[in-house]
Amino acid sequence: MSRLTPDDVTRHCLGLEQAKEDFPFGPQPAVYRIAGKIFALLSEDADPPRVSLKLPPDEVQALQAQYPGTVLPGYHLNKRHWVTVVLNGELEGDEVCGLIDQAYDVVVATLPRRLRPGFIPPVPEAPARRHGDDG
Repeated sequence: MSRLTPDDVTRHCLGLEQAKEDFPFGPQPAVYRIAGKIFALLSEDADPPRVSLKLPPDEVQALQAQYPGTVLPGYHLNKRHWVTVVLNGELEGDEVCGLIDQAYDVVVATLPRRLRPGFIPPVPEAPARRHGDDG
């Protein structure tokens, strides 16, 4: 995979289990959530487009050091937990998709178990029948 387009980012985000897209701030940015919690924001109208992602703080610092000018502090977001990735082709598409997956996983890890994708609530056991019960 090479440079990602905004459509590629949208497809990837919405391909994640239970992910939803909405536009709470107007037509831009597109916001991607899991169980109401944001894991990504896509600014298509920026030139070049960019996606902001919630990542572990140590990953934030390492990516900014490795890709200056491409991985920036999160725009209007908590700079400790968020990066803005400029979709300029410096990061390969599969690398950006990997970061999107990581952002999704970071948010999923904070959710109560009952809200996590794939969670199957335990089925209560039926009371044991006692000898002689007909009912």
